[in-house]
Amino acid sequence: MGIVDIIDLSSDDESESVGVGPVAVKLEPEYVTSAEKQHVTGKFGLVKHEKSPYHVTRQDADENISYSAPSTGHSNSSVLEQGPSPVDDTGISYASSICAAPLSRQFWKAGSYDDAVGSRITVKDGKNYLHVHPMFLHSNATSHKWAFGAIAELLDNAVDEIQNGATFVIVDKTSNPRDGSSALLIQDDGGGMDPEAIRRCMSFGFSDKNSKHAIGQYGNGFKTSSMRLGADAIVFSRHMNNGILTQSIGLLSYTFLMRTQLDRIVVPMVNYEFNTSTGSLDMLNGKEHFMANLSLLLRWSPYSSEADLLKQFDNMGSHGTKVIVYNLWFGDDGNTELDFDTEPKDIRIAWDIKKVETRPAWKRINEDHIANRFRYSLRVYLSILYLQLPKSFQIILRGQAVKPHSIADDLKLVEFVKYTPQTGGTVEEIFVTIGFVKEAPLLNIHGFNVYHKHRLILVVRYSDSRGRGVVGIMQADFVEPTHDKQDFEKTSLFQKLEARLKSMTWEYWDTHCKLIGYRPQDKPRTLVTQPHPSLRQPLEYHKRKTDELIGLQKRKKHAREDYVTGNGFSQNKQITTTPADQVVNQEAIQLMQENKKLHTKCLEFEKRREELNFMATKLRSKIEEARHQYNRLLDELQSLEVKEE
Repeated sequence: MGIVDIIDLSSDDESESVGVGPVAVKLEPEYVTSAEKQHVTGKFGLVKHEKSPYHVTRQDADENISYSAPSTGHSNSSVLEQGPSPVDDTGISYASSICAAPLSRQFWKAGSYDDAVGSRITVKDGKNYLHVHPMFLHSNATSHKWAFGAIAELLDNAVDEIQNGATFVIVDKTSNPRDGSSALLIQDDGGGMDPEAIRRCMSFGFSDKNSKHAIGQYGNGFKTSSMRLGADAIVFSRHMNNGILTQSIGLLSYTFLMRTQLDRIVVPMVNYEFNTSTGSLDMLNGKEHFMANLSLLLRWSPYSSEADLLKQFDNMGSHGTKVIVYNLWFGDDGNTELDFDTEPKDIRIAWDIKKVETRPAWKRINEDHIANRFRYSLRVYLSILYLQLPKSFQIILRGQAVKPHSIADDLKLVEFVKYTPQTGGTVEEIFVTIGFVKEAPLLNIHGFNVYHKHRLILVVRYSDSRGRGVVGIMQADFVEPTHDKQDFEKTSLFQKLEARLKSMTWEYWDTHCKLIGYRPQDKPRTLVTQPHPSLRQPLEYHKRKTDELIGLQKRKKHAREDYVTGNGFSQNKQITTTPADQVVNQEAIQLMQENKKLHTKCLEFEKRREELNFMATKLRSKIEEARHQYNRLLDELQSLEVKEE
C-alpha cells in the first residue's frame, strides 16, 4: 500500500490571510501496515459487484477540495479528508462480519490512549499546526455523569428542529448487523443537514442555532452525548434546499481512533447529491476523495457495503437525521449500561434503582413516585423533560409515544410566588409554582424542578424535615445552564436563586404544614404574609412597651440582690414599688394580652385565607370541567341539528 494522503484543517494565521487551503498530512506506509496487522481482525478486501448507479461528478473541479473545508479556510478541529485509495471504483465493501470493538467497554475506564504509532504522522508545509487529540473525545464526554442526560442532549437537537417542520423524534433499540449487539437509534424528521452542516456537527464549537428559543447553543452536544453512550456513532442526514437533495454520512468512532492509534481526531464522511436528470445519486468532492472515505466507513461502521449504508435512508422521507450509537458502554456487571430488556417499551438504567428509606406502609408510594422513577426509567424522564411542546410533535420511545406529564398537576394547595431577579440592570418578574404533593404527608420528598427554555435542567432535592412534601416548578431563563444541561453555572445570580428557593420552601411549609397534618416546629418561624397595614403600627408600639417591661424587671432583679460584690457585706433590702411603677406594670400587662389576641387573630385570618384559596382552586377546577362539559354538549347539539337538516 502506498502513502495515504490525509487532509487536515490548518489554523495557521498566515494560511488564513493568504487564503491557503487545507494542509496535506501524510501517513507513512509503515504506520498503515503495522496498524492493520496489529489492530484489525479479518480480511479487508475490495469486492467487485454490479455496476454502481452512483456516478462521479465535478471530479475535475473538486478532486483535491476537502468536503469539510469551511468557507473561512480554517477550523478548530481535525477532520479526516482522504483515506486509503481503493484500487477498484466499481464498488467497495468490507468483508469482515465483525465490527471491531473498543479496547475497554466501560466508559470510565476507556480514557487511556496509546498514540505511539500514530505519533509518526508527519505534517507537510505546516506551521503553528493545531489538532485535537482523540483522547479529548473521551474527556469531553465525561461532562455527562448520567446516561439519560446524554440521551436528552441528542433529543434537544430534534426538538430544535421543530422550527424546521419536525413532527417526531424516535428513540429505539436497533442492532449492529456485524455482531448483533444492541445499539441506540435516535431519528427525527427535521430539516436534516447538508454537507457543510454535518461537517460542523462533527466539529467542535460550531453552532448554527441563532434562535433565542433554541436549546442547543454550544456546538458540543452531539460529541459529548454520543461518546458518553457508546464508543462509536454514525450519522445519516438527508436535506432538501431549493430543489437540491443531498445525503450525507459521517462516522465519529473512538474505536477507529484507538485501534489505529492516531494522534488527532479523524472523521470519515461521504456526501451525495441527487441528480434529477439521471435519477441517481452523484458522489460529491471528487471520486478519489469519496472512495477513500467510503472505504473507512465500510471498515469501521456497522455496515459492510455501500448498499447497506444507503439503505438507512429508506425510511427517512425527503428530509431528516438518523443517529446510531453502537458499541454501547458496559457497566461493572458486564451488561450494557442501557437496559433494553427489563421493559420492552422503555429503556432503563438497571443499577440506578435506589431503595427509599421510610416507613414500610409508605415505602411503595415513595419508590413508585415519579420523583424516584425518572432516575432509572427513560420514559418517565422524557415525560417531564420538556415543560411545553407543540401538540404536533411527539417523542416516540420504542414504538410508543411518551405522554407529557405536568408536575404542577400533582400538587395541592398551590400558590404562585413572584420572584424578581435583576439581570443586566433590568428586573424580571417570574412566578414560581409551589405546593404540597398530593400524596403528602405520606411522600417523603421535597425540592424544585428548574427549567430553562422549557427544558428540565436541574432537580433540586432537600433532605431536611422542614419543607417535607413541598415541591416547586420554575422557569429560569435568566441563568445559563452548564454544557451537559444537568446544572446551572454557579454565578452569583444562580446562588441567590438557590438561597431564595430554599427560603421559599421553608416559608410555604411553615404556613401550610398544619393543613395536611404536619406538626410545625417549635422554634420561632417567620410568617409568609405581612401584617395588615392598619395593624403594623400598634404591633410595633406593643413591642416597644414589652421591651420596656422586660428592662424594668431586670433592673428590679439586680436591685434585690442580697449579696453585693466588692463591699464585703450582706443586706436585706426591700424594694418597694411606687404608684407610677404599678401603673406601668398594669399597662404593660394589658398590652401583652392585647398583642397575644391580635397575633391569634392574624393566625386565624391566615388559616382562613388558605382555606379560601383551596376552595377557589377547587371551584376553578369545577368551572373548567363544566366548561368542557358545556362544549361537549354544544358539539353534540350541533351535530344533531346537522343530522335533522
